[in-house]
Amino acid sequence: MKNKKIIFIALDCSVLKAKSIIKSIPKIKLKKYEIGIKAGYQILYSDKGRNFIKSLKGYKKFIDLKLNDVPNTVKNGILSLRDLKADYITIHASAGSDAIKLAKKYSGKTKLLAVSVLTSMNKKNLSEIGHTKKLDKLVIHLSKLAKKAGAYAMICSPHESKKIKKLSKLPSITPGIRLPGDQSGDQKRIATPKFAFDNGAIGIVMGRSLIKGNIKNNFKRLFQHLDS
Repeated sequence: MKNKKIIFIALDCSVLKAKSIIKSIPKIKLKKYEIGIKAGYQILYSDKGRNFIKSLKGYKKFIDLKLNDVPNTVKNGILSLRDLKADYITIHASAGSDAIKLAKKYSGKTKLLAVSVLTSMNKKNLSEIGHTKKLDKLVIHLSKLAKKAGAYAMICSPHESKKIKKLSKLPSITPGIRLPGDQSGDQKRIATPKFAFDNGAIGIVMGRSLIKGNIKNNFKRLFQHLDS
Protein backbone atom coordinates (compact mmCIF):
# COMPACT_ATOMS: atom_id res chain seq x y z
CA MET A 1 0.00 0.00 0.00
CA LYS A 2 1.42 3.35 -1.05
CA ASN A 3 1.45 6.37 1.24
CA LYS A 4 1.26 4.44 4.47
CA LYS A 5 0.70 6.55 7.56
CA ILE A 6 3.72 6.67 9.84
CA ILE A 7 3.84 6.01 13.56
CA PHE A 8 7.05 7.59 14.86
CA ILE A 9 8.39 6.28 18.16
CA ALA A 10 9.94 9.14 20.13
CA LEU A 11 13.32 8.06 21.46
CA ASP A 12 13.89 10.89 23.91
CA CYS A 13 16.22 8.77 25.99
CA SER A 14 19.74 7.37 26.20
CA VAL A 15 21.19 5.26 23.39
CA LEU A 16 21.17 2.22 25.67
CA LYS A 17 17.47 2.66 26.41
CA ALA A 18 16.74 3.34 22.73
CA LYS A 19 18.36 0.05 21.73
CA SER A 20 16.21 -1.77 24.27
CA ILE A 21 13.07 -0.10 22.91
CA ILE A 22 13.97 -1.00 19.32
CA LYS A 23 14.37 -4.66 20.30
CA SER A 24 10.93 -4.62 21.94
CA ILE A 25 9.05 -3.30 18.89
CA PRO A 26 6.83 -6.17 17.68
CA LYS A 27 7.76 -7.53 14.25
CA ILE A 28 4.43 -7.35 12.48
CA LYS A 29 3.42 -6.58 8.91
CA LEU A 30 1.19 -3.55 8.69
CA LYS A 31 -0.99 -2.75 5.68
CA LYS A 32 -1.93 0.83 6.54
CA TYR A 33 0.98 1.96 8.70
CA GLU A 34 4.74 1.90 8.98
CA ILE A 35 7.00 2.46 11.96
CA GLY A 36 9.43 5.36 12.16
CA ILE A 37 11.99 6.48 14.70
CA LYS A 38 12.24 10.03 16.06
CA ALA A 39 15.56 10.93 17.69
CA GLY A 40 16.14 14.22 19.46
CA TYR A 41 18.68 16.03 21.60
CA GLN A 42 19.48 13.30 24.09
CA ILE A 43 20.56 10.82 21.44
CA LEU A 44 22.08 13.25 18.93
CA TYR A 45 24.19 14.96 21.58
CA SER A 46 25.51 11.74 23.10
CA ASP A 47 28.87 10.16 22.22
CA LYS A 48 27.36 7.17 20.42
CA GLY A 49 24.18 8.80 19.17
CA ARG A 50 25.17 9.41 15.56
CA ASN A 51 26.44 5.85 15.09
CA PHE A 52 23.22 4.53 16.59
CA ILE A 53 21.10 6.52 14.13
CA LYS A 54 23.25 5.37 11.21
CA SER A 55 22.76 1.77 12.32
CA LEU A 56 18.97 1.90 12.15
CA LYS A 57 17.59 -0.11 9.25
CA GLY A 58 14.03 -0.54 8.05
CA TYR A 59 12.63 2.56 9.76
CA LYS A 60 11.80 6.06 8.59
CA LYS A 61 14.31 8.28 10.41
CA PHE A 62 13.17 11.59 11.86
CA ILE A 63 15.85 13.89 13.34
CA ASP A 64 14.17 16.30 15.74
CA LEU A 65 16.55 19.17 16.50
CA LYS A 66 14.10 21.99 15.70
CA LEU A 67 16.76 24.12 14.01
CA ASN A 68 16.24 27.80 14.77
CA ASP A 69 19.04 30.24 14.02
CA VAL A 70 20.35 32.66 11.42
CA PRO A 71 20.14 31.15 7.90
CA ASN A 72 23.85 30.37 7.48
CA THR A 73 24.03 28.60 10.84
CA VAL A 74 20.93 26.58 9.97
CA LYS A 75 22.55 25.65 6.64
CA ASN A 76 25.69 24.45 8.44
CA GLY A 77 23.54 22.45 10.84
CA ILE A 78 21.82 20.75 7.90
CA LEU A 79 25.16 19.97 6.26
CA SER A 80 26.50 18.43 9.48
CA LEU A 81 23.51 16.05 9.59
CA ARG A 82 23.52 14.84 5.99
CA ASP A 83 25.67 11.79 6.75
CA LEU A 84 22.84 10.44 8.92
CA LYS A 85 20.67 10.05 5.80
CA ALA A 86 17.54 11.01 7.71
CA ASP A 87 14.18 11.02 6.00
CA TYR A 88 13.07 14.11 7.93
CA ILE A 89 14.63 16.97 9.91
CA THR A 90 12.74 19.62 11.88
CA ILE A 91 13.22 23.37 11.60
CA HIS A 92 11.22 26.03 13.41
CA ALA A 93 8.98 27.92 11.00
CA SER A 94 9.70 30.97 13.14
CA ALA A 95 13.33 30.82 11.94
CA GLY A 96 11.89 32.55 8.87
CA SER A 97 11.60 31.91 5.16
CA ASP A 98 15.27 32.62 4.40
CA ALA A 99 16.42 29.95 6.85
CA ILE A 100 13.89 27.42 5.55
CA LYS A 101 14.83 28.08 1.92
CA LEU A 102 18.54 27.70 2.64
CA ALA A 103 17.95 24.54 4.68
CA LYS A 104 15.95 23.06 1.81
CA LYS A 105 18.69 23.95 -0.68
CA TYR A 106 21.26 21.93 1.26
CA SER A 107 19.09 19.14 2.69
CA GLY A 108 19.43 16.75 -0.24
CA LYS A 109 16.81 14.01 -0.09
CA THR A 110 15.93 14.82 3.52
CA LYS A 111 12.50 16.45 3.87
CA LEU A 112 12.04 19.53 6.05
CA LEU A 113 9.34 19.51 8.71
CA ALA A 114 8.46 23.01 9.89
CA VAL A 115 7.56 23.28 13.57
CA SER A 116 4.61 25.60 14.19
CA VAL A 117 3.79 26.01 17.89
CA LEU A 118 5.00 23.40 20.39
CA THR A 119 2.21 21.16 21.70
CA SER A 120 3.45 21.92 25.22
CA MET A 121 2.29 25.52 24.74
CA ASN A 122 -1.17 27.03 25.00
CA LYS A 123 -2.67 30.50 24.68
CA LYS A 124 -1.33 31.57 28.08
CA ASN A 125 2.22 30.51 27.20
CA LEU A 126 2.12 32.38 23.89
CA SER A 127 0.91 35.53 25.60
CA GLU A 128 3.71 35.18 28.14
CA ILE A 129 6.38 35.38 25.41
CA GLY A 130 4.71 38.28 23.64
CA HIS A 131 2.62 36.76 20.85
CA THR A 132 -0.57 38.69 20.16
CA LYS A 133 -2.08 36.40 17.51
CA LYS A 134 -4.53 33.73 18.61
CA LEU A 135 -2.88 30.32 18.73
CA ASP A 136 -4.69 28.81 15.74
CA LYS A 137 -4.11 31.93 13.64
CA LEU A 138 -0.40 31.89 14.48
CA VAL A 139 -0.15 28.24 13.44
CA ILE A 140 -1.86 28.95 10.11
CA HIS A 141 0.35 31.99 9.53
CA LEU A 142 3.48 29.91 10.12
CA SER A 143 2.22 27.08 7.93
CA LYS A 144 1.67 29.45 5.00
CA LEU A 145 5.18 30.83 5.47
CA ALA A 146 6.62 27.30 5.58
CA LYS A 147 4.71 26.22 2.48
CA LYS A 148 5.97 29.21 0.50
CA ALA A 149 9.55 28.59 1.67
CA GLY A 150 9.47 24.95 0.56
CA ALA A 151 8.90 22.87 3.70
CA TYR A 152 7.54 19.37 3.10
CA ALA A 153 5.11 19.26 6.03
CA MET A 154 4.17 20.92 9.30
CA ILE A 155 4.70 19.77 12.86
CA CYS A 156 1.55 20.84 14.68
CA SER A 157 -1.01 19.62 17.16
CA PRO A 158 -3.62 17.13 15.88
CA HIS A 159 -6.27 19.82 16.36
CA GLU A 160 -4.72 21.99 13.66
CA SER A 161 -3.97 19.43 10.93
CA LYS A 162 -7.23 19.72 9.06
CA LYS A 163 -7.16 23.51 8.94
CA ILE A 164 -3.52 23.58 7.83
CA LYS A 165 -4.22 21.10 5.03
CA LYS A 166 -7.18 23.19 3.87
CA LEU A 167 -5.63 26.65 4.11
CA SER A 168 -1.93 25.99 3.50
CA LYS A 169 -2.06 22.79 1.44
CA LEU A 170 0.57 21.18 3.66
CA PRO A 171 0.39 17.73 5.23
CA SER A 172 1.19 17.41 8.91
CA ILE A 173 2.94 15.17 11.40
CA THR A 174 1.55 15.50 14.88
CA PRO A 175 3.16 15.09 18.32
CA GLY A 176 1.15 15.24 21.54
CA ILE A 177 -0.40 11.82 20.89
CA ARG A 178 -1.76 9.74 23.74
CA LEU A 179 -3.73 6.51 23.85
CA PRO A 180 -7.19 6.87 25.41
CA GLY A 181 -6.93 7.19 29.19
CA ASP A 182 -3.20 7.95 29.27
CA GLN A 183 -1.91 10.99 31.14
CA SER A 184 -1.00 14.08 29.13
CA GLY A 185 2.30 14.72 30.95
CA ASP A 186 3.86 18.03 29.87
CA GLN A 187 1.77 18.22 26.70
CA LYS A 188 -1.25 20.53 26.56
CA ARG A 189 -2.75 20.18 23.08
CA ILE A 190 -3.09 16.40 22.85
CA ALA A 191 -5.27 13.88 21.02
CA THR A 192 -5.53 10.16 20.32
CA PRO A 193 -3.87 8.46 17.33
CA LYS A 194 -7.24 7.83 15.69
CA PHE A 195 -8.25 11.48 16.05
CA ALA A 196 -4.96 12.60 14.52
CA PHE A 197 -5.18 10.33 11.49
CA ASP A 198 -8.90 11.01 11.00
CA ASN A 199 -8.08 14.72 10.90
CA GLY A 200 -5.53 14.41 8.14
CA ALA A 201 -2.15 13.73 9.78
CA ILE A 202 0.23 11.67 7.62
CA GLY A 203 2.25 10.74 10.68
CA ILE A 204 2.06 10.83 14.46
CA VAL A 205 4.76 10.96 17.13
CA MET A 206 4.27 8.81 20.22
CA GLY A 207 6.50 8.55 23.25
CA ARG A 208 5.24 7.61 26.68
CA SER A 209 2.06 5.89 25.52
CA LEU A 210 4.16 3.38 23.57
CA ILE A 211 7.45 3.02 25.42
CA LYS A 212 6.45 3.26 29.08
CA GLY A 213 5.74 -0.14 30.58
CA ASN A 214 5.11 -3.18 28.36
CA ILE A 215 5.90 -2.04 24.81
CA LYS A 216 4.32 -5.05 23.08
CA ASN A 217 1.09 -4.56 25.02
CA ASN A 218 1.15 -0.85 24.24
CA PHE A 219 1.40 -1.58 20.52
CA LYS A 220 -1.49 -4.02 20.86
CA ARG A 221 -3.56 -1.26 22.51
CA LEU A 222 -2.56 1.14 19.75
CA PHE A 223 -3.73 -1.05 16.86
CA GLN A 224 -6.91 -2.03 18.71
CA HIS A 225 -7.61 1.67 19.11
CA LEU A 226 -6.87 2.45 15.44
CA ASP A 227 -9.14 -0.40 14.28
CA SER A 228 -12.02 0.58 16.56
